[in-house]
Amino acid sequence: MPRVAVVMGSDSDFPVVERAIEILKRFDVQREVRVISAHRTPDAAAEFAKGAQQSGVEVIIAAAGKAAHLPGVLAAMTPVPVIGIPVKSSFMDGMDSLLSIVQMPSGIPVATVGINGSENAALLAVQMLSLKYPELADRLKNYRAEMARKVAEKDRDIRG
Repeated sequence: MPRVAVVMGSDSDFPVVERAIEILKRFDVQREVRVISAHRTPDAAAEFAKGAQQSGVEVIIAAAGKAAHLPGVLAAMTPVPVIGIPVKSSFMDGMDSLLSIVQMPSGIPVATVGINGSENAALLAVQMLSLKYPELADRLKNYRAEMARKVAEKDRDIRG
């Protein structure tokens, strides 16, 4: 069964990652949800990252705000792909978080979605996993077809 870890730097980030968790549930992807701080619990972050692959985690989604080092710290210590979610903070409307995550040094990539973009983070994780789990590719096609149907309905409604 596909498995994704959703890690946030603070429990205050939970409202942002909640949509990612819902999407993963919808696609029947097993989830491990954690609060681990790159700054306040660096040993826990290192232990988690170093053991992620062995524990069966296939993709990590990491949400962080402000300095937003969590996704990069985890990526530096695991071969598991990491998707960073920059969290909008009270400073700079999340641009600080976005730049902290997206500007990784060569050799330590972190896929990055938009500020508070947890739905896209989960969908990107599903896309990655669909290479190994073909049933996820089918579910993703159905999800996109459903989105297209909803837009077509809204178009019909608006046009009258």
